[in-house]
Amino acid sequence: MSLALALDVSGSVDASEYRLQLDGLAEALTDPDVVQALLAIPEAPVALFVFEWSASEYQRTLQDWVILDDPAQIRGVASRLRTWDRGVSPQATGLGAAMAHGASRLAGGPGCDQATLDVSGDGENNDWPTPEALRSSGAIEGVRINGLVIAEDDETAASLSAYFRARVIQGPDAFVEVARGFSDYSRAMRRKLIREVQGLPVAMIDKIAQ
Repeated sequence: MSLALALDVSGSVDASEYRLQLDGLAEALTDPDVVQALLAIPEAPVALFVFEWSASEYQRTLQDWVILDDPAQIRGVASRLRTWDRGVSPQATGLGAAMAHGASRLAGGPGCDQATLDVSGDGENNDWPTPEALRSSGAIEGVRINGLVIAEDDETAASLSAYFRARVIQGPDAFVEVARGFSDYSRAMRRKLIREVQGLPVAMIDKIAQ
């Protein structure tokens, strides 16, 4: 499995939220249940790529492709994320461009039987290309895309989740996970990773994630 994680660093994400997002991902990756899921099939290890995105012209690699075939590799990725410094990024929210970049990196990544792109975001696209234009062009055909919506309240979570379901996610069993603010990012990412890697039913994920 090849898994590309796209992290939102647009203008709506302040310095504290940025840190919560990266540290939350590091915490999720090193969670015992996630590590067990990642290493469950030694003959078919998970390949991971992590990048951050904002406007259409900004995509920055945080972790180039790495094969997660032992706990030390996973800890190394987590350590890299925890010590990563934020760069200067544009303000706009280029969801479509992030989807295109992730699909391109998956196409050039390690060969696998399943390629998945995860897009985290706390707002709707306001740059070019739009997710709708990108999908209609066929440029991301065949790539499974899941979403991780970050929202502080129920109304925003419902609205943004509906937007992601209609315009961002695609492919077999694609889904949207919700983080109730950046402080909840680690829990939501943990739950999402287990669901993706193990392909478990939601009810079983709920039991594991408690």
